[in-house]
Amino acid sequence: MMIDQAKVRVLLLENIHPDAVSRLEAAGYQVESVRTALDESELIERIPGVHLLGIRSKTKVTSKVLDAADSLVAVGAFCIGTDQIDLASASSRGIAVFNAPFSNTRSVVELAIAEIISMTRRLTEKNALMHQGVWDKSADGAHEIRGRRLGIVGYGNIGTQLSVLAENLGMHVSFYDTADKLALSNAHRCASLEELLETSDIVTLHVDGRPGNLGFFGAEQFKRMRRGTIFLNLSRGIVVDHVALHDALAGGQLAGAAVDVFPSEPKGRGDEFVSELRGLPNVILTPHIGGSTEEAQSDIGDFVANKLTHFVEDGNTTLSVNLPGVALPEQPGMSRIVHVHVNMPGVLAQVNSILADHKVNVEGQLLSTRGEYGYLITDISGGFSDEVLHRLRAMEQTVRLRVLS
Repeated sequence: MMIDQAKVRVLLLENIHPDAVSRLEAAGYQVESVRTALDESELIERIPGVHLLGIRSKTKVTSKVLDAADSLVAVGAFCIGTDQIDLASASSRGIAVFNAPFSNTRSVVELAIAEIISMTRRLTEKNALMHQGVWDKSADGAHEIRGRRLGIVGYGNIGTQLSVLAENLGMHVSFYDTADKLALSNAHRCASLEELLETSDIVTLHVDGRPGNLGFFGAEQFKRMRRGTIFLNLSRGIVVDHVALHDALAGGQLAGAAVDVFPSEPKGRGDEFVSELRGLPNVILTPHIGGSTEEAQSDIGDFVANKLTHFVEDGNTTLSVNLPGVALPEQPGMSRIVHVHVNMPGVLAQVNSILADHKVNVEGQLLSTRGEYGYLITDISGGFSDEVLHRLRAMEQTVRLRVLS
């Protein structure tokens, strides 16, 4: 498969930043932008003929969508999470997936800090009273965050940066993660989630949306928490039982909550938002804006758009979510063959045997494997026949073959 750059079609959904559009158009691609998410049936209708798909967190890229994608070579998730994409199906078709694992970290952390201070000082309630004309100058229930213990569930990019900033503000930090993570500064690693819940004044979730995390935080976890604890979820809506959260807030088990993500979210701006948490005075609700700052969205747009263009033009998969990471320096005057294959012994030897049989000279080559799949870039000089490509595609291990020139 060889793509003419002037004919590369890009479909960007969910109001992706204009910087991404500019970068992709500068590469000569035809870009179509849609402000909202598309559901499965709508995306199935729109995906034929599209080479690059850009989404954020609401659009689901299912195996049915990928079945309908007759030209798709890569998906860009202009966000951190990729659980909305069927990665196994994408890999089996040789479709690369890229995301932005670092670009909006600071924005999410700053929102978490702002919400922790707002709830600890009871600003939501004071603000509501002032708008009702009620002057209530009282310190009851208002605290400094200095000296309080913050429990971070999930110690990844966001959790670790939050840990450092919280300590700088004078907080004590505990964290729990299923993976073995190095504690930064004076943070305390909890041996269990229960230990964290039972010892924290504020609990904040920063976990991913993998299926195993579905509904893992519910009534049992809220009961474990100290009475009067503050709770935040800026990760994924599916990880929290919102009925149980409502009951914990209404019953006084929690002093307050800040929620940015929900099990079901509207597709676009202006659509009705429905939640059990609406109307509670001690709750901050935000419309999935943890990473929605102009700085973060600009950085994400540039980062993911660059990954997509580099993949189309030179086959590089550095920081791909699902395919092995390979970056072979470009050599002028070469043709490049990209071979995605099932990871089995002898594939490299078989590829090189086919090239040798047809007197094709290899000038550069790099192979990497990850799990079930291997990714091979080969630079060749001189011409090559269609028979070479036919034989490479006919290999039983071949998943996808692309020719770049």
